[in-house]
Amino acid sequence: MSEPSSAVLTLNRQPAAGAAILVAALEDAWTAIREQHPAIPAVQILVGQGSRQRGGPLLGYLAPDRWQPAAHDGELVHELVIAGEGLALGADDVFTTLLHEAAHALAVARAVSDTSRDGRYHNARYRQLADELGLNVQRDPALGWSITTLRPTTRAQYADAIAAIAAAITLHRLPEPIGCSRRGLRLAVCGCPRRIRVAPATLRAGTITCELCGQPFRAQTADQGERGQAS
Repeated sequence: MSEPSSAVLTLNRQPAAGAAILVAALEDAWTAIREQHPAIPAVQILVGQGSRQRGGPLLGYLAPDRWQPAAHDGELVHELVIAGEGLALGADDVFTTLLHEAAHALAVARAVSDTSRDGRYHNARYRQLADELGLNVQRDPALGWSITTLRPTTRAQYADAIAAIAAAITLHRLPEPIGCSRRGLRLAVCGCPRRIRVAPATLRAGTITCELCGQPFRAQTADQGERGQAS
């Protein structure tokens, strides 16, 4: 058996340094924020999963003191995760997420309690910090002062950083499908409705018909999932 071509395994599948360029642009943007607000600490930036099946999308989060310097003799470094799904919203929203999390980082630096309910509810102290960093802040009935948008003056101030992020976004992560198990199986329903779990490739390969109702099994939608839980 001949060995597979290395070109097939690498060049045809891997965008050239796309993730590295994106992370570099995010790091440069964080540096630009810190130049304006020196009290904000350095962070380790990652791009990862942010999907939530319920409760809305998670665009990013800050996890304090998650990284240990290699020499074990320095201060712990916070982790900042930018959700790959949020990249689909564009550079303005991604930078807004950076600035939103920068307000949380500033709260940690100042030993201010800016959230409650496991970090979900944003209180009035968070609103003050976000306002200080140049964000417009609105109140969500369930999550407090969590809705943040860029002011025009803030967008102009960080125009170069936002443009660099825009140029670096070449891919975005798809949201996790509703009803997907840890093994990657999809929940499918027929007209009865009965439910089965099946690999997505099997669903795409051809129709699976229910012998009781004669209707095909189809991937469960969010609405079907809500009805199923309510029943």
